Amino acid sequence: MKFLDKIFAIASFTANQSLQEPSIRTPIAISFGAIAGALCRYYLSLWFAKIFGVNFPYGTFFVNITGSIVMGFFVTLTAEQIVKVSPELFLWLAVGFLGSYTTFSSYELDSMKLLNEEQFSFFALYWLGSAIFGLIGIKLGITLANLIKI
Repeated sequence: MKFLDKIFAIASFTANQSLQEPSIRTPIAISFGAIAGALCRYYLSLWFAKIFGVNFPYGTFFVNITGSIVMGFFVTLTAEQIVKVSPELFLWLAVGFLGSYTTFSSYELDSMKLLNEEQFSFFALYWLGSAIFGLIGIKLGITLANLIKI
């Protein structure tokens, strides 16, 4: 038994040391946030469909709006250092959770950044281009998938 105790002690020490490394902590924080965000989006979409029906994507609409509000609020609080958070917490919420909860919030944040920097042509290209080429991309993906004969 003493041998196993030593093995577990070494493994525990190694795991604790590894978790101190940003190269390990960062992907873990983003991954856990992404899991939580994706599950929230999924269950909220199911709930909205059950309550309001499926004629309109109420769940996605709600997620996009609330994700944008939370993204704007959180990024402003942290960027202006009203609230100090660890890099891992920032990545957990802004990149992981909100990134999988809704990519729309990231799209809106990037758009606002371009507007604030008065880069109007890049804003127009990004804002309209994302919507237009996103729809074209969906159509292209559908077309390509329909070409496959199984």
